[in-house]
Order: sequence, then structure tokens, then C-alpha cells
Amino acid sequence: MYICSCFGITEEQVREHAAAGSCTPRQIASASGAGTDCGSCVRRIQGLLGRGGCPATTTLRRTLPAQAPTQAPRPAVSLASQAVGG
Repeated sequence: MYICSCFGITEEQVREHAAAGSCTPRQIASASGAGTDCGSCVRRIQGLLGRGGCPATTTLRRTLPAQAPTQAPRPAVSLASQAVGG
């Protein structure tokens, strides 16, 4: 089933990108373009990714010692607002 009509990205492709390490909608967008045009698929991508986290980053967090952040966190920006220059 197609997730992103703008770029013809399917559920299976999103799952493949996730298995390869793309664990957020932003990373899926970088890998495939999905979510960067009209943005209507971003919630479906989030639903496919779930809340389980990425195995690669979970493993990375376990192996690295905890460190204080070096800079203040940036505010979250949706992919749809970035696509229109917002």
C-alpha cells in the first residue's frame, strides 16, 4: 500500500528504510523523500515506525556513556512546515 502518493513510497519501503536504521520521519524523508512534499503521509509514517525506537540507536545508547548535552535542544519542526519553507 502506498504511504506517500507524492513520491510513490510504499509501506514496505518505509519498513525497509526503518530496518536499515531510519528511525524517525525525518530520517525516512532523507532516505526516500516521503513526507517532504505535501506532508499528509507523515502521521502514517510515524504510525509505521511506532514508539519502539530504533534498534541501532537503542544499542548505541547502551554502549556509550551518558554525557551532558553540549547545546540546548532545538524546537521540533514538522516535515510539512519545512517543505513549504516554514
